[in-house]
Amino acid sequence: MAEAVGMLKVIVVQGKRLVIRDFKSSDPYVIVKLGNQTAKTKVINSCLNPVWNEELSFSLMDSVGVLNLEVFDKDRFKADDKMGHAHLSLQPLVSAARLRQILGVSSGETTLRKVIPDPENCLVRESSVSCVNGEVVQDVWLRLCGVESGEIQLKIKLMDPAPPPAAAAP
Repeated sequence: MAEAVGMLKVIVVQGKRLVIRDFKSSDPYVIVKLGNQTAKTKVINSCLNPVWNEELSFSLMDSVGVLNLEVFDKDRFKADDKMGHAHLSLQPLVSAARLRQILGVSSGETTLRKVIPDPENCLVRESSVSCVNGEVVQDVWLRLCGVESGEIQLKIKLMDPAPPPAAAAP
């Protein structure tokens, strides 16, 4: 059985220049998946530059994976329209968390790693993985694939797993 590496908090911050899927606008929402775990934001009506600021939580297992997201336009009478998809490898975040433990960084703000856009990821621009007061945080802009335009901003935090309860003394 896989062991939890920690709790992954994904804050879906906002979208920019999303595609039109209704007459003049769209009603976007985001589905985020990690392995077999799925979470969804609320729908923002009639907006191509939505602000969600919604926090979604996932258990991150030892087999580090890829965070997948899909953006949809909510439709009332037919299937929801696709508005693009993106993915982000969690390996840089997890390796930065290990580095934080080795270095013993726990207070203040320290940049642990930089991640640059390449053909293997959906990053719009360079992203930093930092330790902010003991939390490992990555702020990213992802380019949506499969559509003419659109970007999604995420803030990702990796929280240490809760320590096991101490055994009672005899």
